[in-house]
Amino acid sequence: MPAAPPTPPRSPDRWRWAVPLIVGAGVWLLPHAAFPSRGWGLLALFAATVCALMTRPMASGAVVLLAITASSLLGLVSIQDALSGFGNTTVWLIVAAFMFARGIIQTRLGERIAYLIIRRFGGSALRLGYSIVLADLVMAPMTPSNTARAGGILFPITLSVARAFGSEPGPTASLIGAFLMTTLYQGDLVVSAMFLTATAPNPLVAELTRQASGTELSWTMWAAAAAVPGIVALIVVPLVVYRLCPPALNDTRPAQSLAAERLRAMGPLGRNERVMLAVFSTVLVLWLSAEWHGASPTAIAYLGLALLLVTRVLDWQDVLAEKGAWDALIWFGGLVMLAGQLDKAGLPKAFAGTAAGFVGAWPWWWALAALLVVYLYSHYAFASLVAHVTAMFPAFFAVAVGLGAPPLLTALSFGFFSSLNAAITHYGTGPAPIVFGAGYLTQGEWWRIGFLISLVHLAIWLPVGFLWWRVIGLW
Repeated sequence: MPAAPPTPPRSPDRWRWAVPLIVGAGVWLLPHAAFPSRGWGLLALFAATVCALMTRPMASGAVVLLAITASSLLGLVSIQDALSGFGNTTVWLIVAAFMFARGIIQTRLGERIAYLIIRRFGGSALRLGYSIVLADLVMAPMTPSNTARAGGILFPITLSVARAFGSEPGPTASLIGAFLMTTLYQGDLVVSAMFLTATAPNPLVAELTRQASGTELSWTMWAAAAAVPGIVALIVVPLVVYRLCPPALNDTRPAQSLAAERLRAMGPLGRNERVMLAVFSTVLVLWLSAEWHGASPTAIAYLGLALLLVTRVLDWQDVLAEKGAWDALIWFGGLVMLAGQLDKAGLPKAFAGTAAGFVGAWPWWWALAALLVVYLYSHYAFASLVAHVTAMFPAFFAVAVGLGAPPLLTALSFGFFSSLNAAITHYGTGPAPIVFGAGYLTQGEWWRIGFLISLVHLAIWLPVGFLWWRVIGLW
């Protein structure tokens, strides 16, 4: 008798599909409370999508594209709303940031800047990490967009530094690139929390506080309250990243001599480098002066991209070939849409009210600390800092003040965590998809490091912060 044909092996990736479907179905089967089926269906779809981004049965862009399609075909949103995330200005600022990175690298301007940084600060990987964070800190008071600052300015330079050491995504990522990219992102969140003008959600917190309680949050008060816990965090976070994501290149002093040799070999600035530097400087100046002229950071970015195209530093094929930009456009834009629709359905506010009910009988200081923890981790459900503040801050602020917490202390503490909460995911704020899209960290590594950094923030900003805020008279 002929032998029976072998049984085909079961696909090892079936669980990657099964887990998100089970999670989505499980959320749908939970009691819907007072929410209509449409709102609860959005919650189930969002949960399944986030789970699929973790299990990765397909590329992130493909997963979110399926979710966008399902949201419309299931009648959860109209097709116009399903595509609304692609009209978000932050999403398009991310696309522009990828194009700037391509221009800086393609002209070799980034390589030149990288060698200059290595020659000056290249004694160790940790010193390089701190130099990136310091550059971010210097720009933050005048750059009200962390996407423009970390994604548009520092990302291409950091990428060039990593590549100058031969660290590329994949097998060589651990040489130094993974450490530098993680330090760039996590350090930027601390910097964003330290100044009223460092990122878009901060002025929104100030305005919502004024409307709710009449309390004014000045630039000086914000900076003073953030100073001590912020400086501690700026010292500690790169050290923690260094432990969690250790670079294989620890002693980089030999690279300083190599960098000097490479700079001599490169010679003077070429034509495309000069144009790229001029455009880059123009965009930087316009971003820094946005408070005076009022132009959108996204509009400024596309002015820069247009200048690069007109001057032939980049051509249209370069734009089309920047796969990371278009990938980020799809998956981040889709997540922005889903999170926005959840907000419209009222689910975040209901969640905030439920969380507040558990702390109603606590002393205000314990209640405020607990609400800050919940506020931080609720950011798993948001793809935008502004959306999180809009949906959650008013409810959490009202509950904490109602329990006796001082309005100024409450507003500032929630304001700080409105930036720090983006540590946990690769979609929590504009720079996240840019830095993650470089490919130096897997999604699992990013989430693991982000969660541990979130614990570091709680360990710094709650005890150190509350003690400092007591010293300066906030409570």
